[in-house]
Amino acid sequence: MSYRCLPPMRIVRSDLGRRRPLSVACAALFALSTMGMAHAQDAQNPTTTNQQQTTPPASSTQAAKNQQATPASKRSEDTAKNLDAVVVTGIAASIQNSLKAKENADDIVEAISAEDIGKLPDASIAESLSRLPGLATQRADGKANLISIRGLSPDFAGTTLNGREQATVGENRGVEYDQYPAELMTGAVVYKTPDASLIGQGLSGTVDLHTIKPLDLPNRAIAANIRGEYNTNGTQNPGSGVGDTGHRVSFSYIDQFFDHTLGLAVGFAQLDSPIQEKQYQAWWWSIDNGPGSIEDAWGGPHSPGMPDGVLSQQGMQLRAQSQSQLRSGLMAVLEWAPNDSYHSTLDMYYSTFNEKKFTNGAQWASGPYDNAGPAVYSNVGYVPSQPYPVVTTGTMANIAPILQNDYNKEHDKLFSVGWNNQYDFGSGWQGMADLSYSTAKVNLHDAYLFTGLANGATTTVNYATPINFGFPNFRTDASLSDPASVVFTDPDNYGYNGREEFDKQKDTIKAIRLQISHPVGWIFSTFDLGVDYSDRKKTKAADVYFAWLNGNGSDSGSYDHAMGVPVNPAYLHGPTDLGYGGLGGILNYNVLAALSNQFYLTQRNGQSDWSRNYSIEEKVPVGYVKFNIDTALGDVPLRGNVGVQFVHTDQSSDAYQTNGDKLVGTLTGGTTYNNVLPSLNLIADLGNRQYLRFGFAKTMARGRIDDEKVASSASVSEVTSGPAAGQVLWSGSGGNPQLKPYVAVGVDVSWEKYFGQSSYVAAAVFGKNLLNYIYNKTVLDFNFEQAGYVNDNPTLTPTSPIGAFTRPENGTGGKMQGLELSGAIEGGLINPALEGFGAQANFSLTNSSIPVSSISSVPGGPATLPGLSRKVANLALYYEKYGWSVRIAERYRSSYTGEAIALFDQLGYIQILPELVTDFQAGYAFPDDGKWKGLSVLFQVSNLNNEAAKTRQISGLPNNVEVGRPLDYNTWGRTVLLGLNYKL
Repeated sequence: MSYRCLPPMRIVRSDLGRRRPLSVACAALFALSTMGMAHAQDAQNPTTTNQQQTTPPASSTQAAKNQQATPASKRSEDTAKNLDAVVVTGIAASIQNSLKAKENADDIVEAISAEDIGKLPDASIAESLSRLPGLATQRADGKANLISIRGLSPDFAGTTLNGREQATVGENRGVEYDQYPAELMTGAVVYKTPDASLIGQGLSGTVDLHTIKPLDLPNRAIAANIRGEYNTNGTQNPGSGVGDTGHRVSFSYIDQFFDHTLGLAVGFAQLDSPIQEKQYQAWWWSIDNGPGSIEDAWGGPHSPGMPDGVLSQQGMQLRAQSQSQLRSGLMAVLEWAPNDSYHSTLDMYYSTFNEKKFTNGAQWASGPYDNAGPAVYSNVGYVPSQPYPVVTTGTMANIAPILQNDYNKEHDKLFSVGWNNQYDFGSGWQGMADLSYSTAKVNLHDAYLFTGLANGATTTVNYATPINFGFPNFRTDASLSDPASVVFTDPDNYGYNGREEFDKQKDTIKAIRLQISHPVGWIFSTFDLGVDYSDRKKTKAADVYFAWLNGNGSDSGSYDHAMGVPVNPAYLHGPTDLGYGGLGGILNYNVLAALSNQFYLTQRNGQSDWSRNYSIEEKVPVGYVKFNIDTALGDVPLRGNVGVQFVHTDQSSDAYQTNGDKLVGTLTGGTTYNNVLPSLNLIADLGNRQYLRFGFAKTMARGRIDDEKVASSASVSEVTSGPAAGQVLWSGSGGNPQLKPYVAVGVDVSWEKYFGQSSYVAAAVFGKNLLNYIYNKTVLDFNFEQAGYVNDNPTLTPTSPIGAFTRPENGTGGKMQGLELSGAIEGGLINPALEGFGAQANFSLTNSSIPVSSISSVPGGPATLPGLSRKVANLALYYEKYGWSVRIAERYRSSYTGEAIALFDQLGYIQILPELVTDFQAGYAFPDDGKWKGLSVLFQVSNLNNEAAKTRQISGLPNNVEVGRPLDYNTWGRTVLLGLNYKL
């Protein structure tokens, strides 16, 4: 799989002026690359390595799009030509095949390609995608998972598998890429500009993953891979069953039958991966005492011993999480081309994903509003800072620790099947029919219990917290791992002892697509006329229960409410060590066993729980026409396409109406709308493999699926003051089943120059105008009765059906502009002594703005699109020769603003700080003429620099001053893999 590469800026935090040795090395290669370009023009013949295999290049971009654009006769002819081809594999070949797809594409695209069957240069498909120009990854559980394209959040990106939209396991549309084993993918194409025949396109771009086509190979192939995995963070929670070792295995079988007219490919991949995470969260920051403080502005209690006018942490949480991920994926492809007229492909993908999380932690509130009473401070130390000094050391008394032990289990099933048929009717007429079905099912079980100090005791804590980021040092005399001291109770008077939740979700997409193609004249080669119809339905159900200690509230009083109840010794494990935060060991036990035997449950479902019970359906017929351009502008060959999509959407939702935590009834809502999406792609061939590309398109992306739900909370109440005093008015909040999509008009210009076998340079600029944007808004003239809401208060009759309702709404859009630089260079083009060396780099700079009306008036509200990283950069250096291969790669994204729910369910924003992740791999492939032919060894280290995830909270102080202070600091350690690959 390959990655684009250019300007050698290995960014350190947000300082573009600082570089490290790896950047300097890449800079030198790029400085010399122009000197080698003249020599590169003569180097047109493939240079083989010692890893020669009979594997043809990656499929073209057009073939990746559902294969609809390749006639059966042409495909058979191309296959016959490739049967005897000898093509290199490995890192350089991966880059070569990716560049071939990019160069030959009729749209502006990026591509990645596998090094060999079942062998990718990254641990996941998401990591490989994130190295492409303009793409960035978001880490989940320490691993690359979600993809952002050109600074827009993952919600704006479309993802397809073999050209078909995929159901998702989340509550939104964004695909979680860890559900797709890298070993079963042959590559991907990222469309930065769409054409009219691209179904399921996103606003920012579209990622099309694709699996292998068995008839593309000249003969049978068998590949196997096994790797052991080790996490350097070690085992965090004894007794959880999650250790620090795991494995990855894969097997692929590809064969052809009946004179190469029938092809079969079967692949299996399993991932058993341990994730060990150390978490620290600094809660809300504020000024306790003095002018403009909690005491002064809000009338809060005085915090004894805390100096006036200093910024202090109001609470904290230290947690250790052990997580096991077991994913098993199965891919099968049956391809049949009995003659030059008919070609059929049936492909199937199935995976199960089992995830268990064991999270044990300690937390406490240390502000004036703590239920245990205000903390008493002494020996307070602080350092100068703006706008206020920041407290970093001291002693706190009257602290009531809350120990929370969590169990979380998620079971996901994905199934996708598609049947594509192409037929050549003769006289230039070709047809295509494609049927597909995709479903994703999720079952979630979550439970947690509280423990605290017996007899309602409090403790004294000595602390030293970092001024910026890092783990703290909290020390206490209380023995938090002693079963005699730490018992089941309600340590902070939450009103319950624990919680258990069961969620079920199902997402299904059924689709059919028909297309005809025929040659035309003038400046066009062919036209494509097609229709697509998809029906997507997502349903979710959540049941929530509160846990109560046995005897809770009974007359017999089977336990002392003050003392609490000890954990049954049979359920105890070894302590969880929070030594990285200074606390040492804390109590660790089997949550499910204790929940089943020492507690009873009552159904809780409140407003936020009922709102997660819903169904949403989207019926989307699409019609399109595309004319493929093949002409010349003077002496300059010109190709591309022009076309238009007509998209009709019929969306509907069923959900619950609540009044606070009370269930009132059911609601139904929906809407229909149309969108016309024109597109134009032009590629001017300037000669010597130099191209100028232009793209124009109007694109759309529907809002979050869970924003389209009709679930709402609404009620009537009497106004007690103001002009409307005495009136009974409606008010409420919820989703919006009438939500229209985001719409943008974009323009792209790209210059590309290819040379050698796996070298190129490219520069691109783009701009997007968001014609329609979605944000939360309070509608003051909402008609509750017309929308079907029921008044459940028999004592109050509404004065009017009109009231205020807060929900996602459509508004005016914003703008974004960007610059992308990328390239790759083979060392041999610079100097023969550098044969086998190579480099890739890319750098993206993106700016955006959104209207003031789209920004919530809360602390930290962004002035740019949420999720936008202004700078994204990637750098990779590699060496591949004599069977040896080494690659070191870095990816960087600058800070961005994310939406979050802060304390007391208030909307807030957090700033995700810059991250720089380094990966390393080395391998050796045994010679083809030896007894170990086909065998190779691979060593990988992901997150070599143990980069932490850091967030900053934007807090509004009582005096309306905003401050940004550290919020999260989480580390996952390094993931080390060592294994063998074998290909027959």
